[in-house]
Amino acid sequence: MARRSTVDPAELRAAVAAVSIWLRDDTAPAPARTELAAAVRTTARTLAANAPGHSVEVRVPPFVAVQCIEGPRHTRGTPPNVVETDPRTWLLLATGLLEFDAAVNSGAVSASGSRAAEVAHWLPFVRATD
Repeated sequence: MARRSTVDPAELRAAVAAVSIWLRDDTAPAPARTELAAAVRTTARTLAANAPGHSVEVRVPPFVAVQCIEGPRHTRGTPPNVVETDPRTWLLLATGLLEFDAAVNSGAVSASGSRAAEVAHWLPFVRATD
């Protein structure tokens, strides 16, 4: 799983700024894989730092999976509370450009388990820059 240290706010802002145009305009060229990976990993690790715990696992394949939100620790097998989505949708959620409930209702986010929706309480935590 991801490291539990806090993420440097400047690193977070820079990572999100690198993909910001693409987030605001889906017709814009996709960012380089390294930029996308950095933005996804940095935002997911920020969520884990902001909402420490082990009761919900947030997965953004192929880049990262983190555990967050206080509650019972899960250690083996499939976790009971999982949020999974693609990199672009995750970044839209993290930046407030997409609401969690709308993403779940559209099928862009898979949220299983009784505590998975608690992730929405922690979103957004960074803004996409213009």
